Amino acid sequence: MDDPRNLRMQRWEDRTELPLLAASLLFLAGYAVIVLVHDTDPLVQNIALAVIALSWLCFGLDYAVRKQLSGLGLLRFTRTHWLDTIVLVLPLLRPLRLVKLYTAVQRRRDQPRLSLYARAITYAGLSALLLGFAGALAVYQQERGAPGASIRTFGDALWWACETLTTVGYGDVVPVTWQGRTIAVFLMACGLALLGAVTGSFSSWLIQVFTREDEEAPGK
Repeated sequence: MDDPRNLRMQRWEDRTELPLLAASLLFLAGYAVIVLVHDTDPLVQNIALAVIALSWLCFGLDYAVRKQLSGLGLLRFTRTHWLDTIVLVLPLLRPLRLVKLYTAVQRRRDQPRLSLYARAITYAGLSALLLGFAGALAVYQQERGAPGASIRTFGDALWWACETLTTVGYGDVVPVTWQGRTIAVFLMACGLALLGAVTGSFSSWLIQVFTREDEEAPGK
């Protein structure tokens, strides 16, 4: 029999998944306004800050409720839910929670296998897009005024994020500040993980297709 605490946790996560996704997108939009239009009307800046604060409050409330539902102490909950803790402290990494959906989809045996692989690739691709945009914003904020910086426009930052996530690394634009390089390390690690998820799912799907074709071939 399932643990009642696990059932309550699952019900809570099912109910809050979409609202928290909306909150994370609002957070990203508010942060984009702060970074890209920092010299605009102060009223717009204040609204963006309010959106960011409200979204962060939603993340904190969700974290507190799930900690309470788990029945675990704070330290143990933090250790066992390390990804949630990271994205609470650094909300720009919120898209990483989509990677957890990738694992959840793999456990759903009642869905057709092709649909499963397609969903996994979709979740990983969406995570890459959101992380790339968030990483570009963050590194642009840190680099645009730094002495000797090669990332001087948001276009440069987007190009750098694409290079980093795909692990290509041409080296034509690179962060020069320690904050920018720290962001680069996170983005490289996320890029490797997401590429692994996509290529692993695609390879598994190909193996399934080839196996099915062999089984259906004449004479077998």
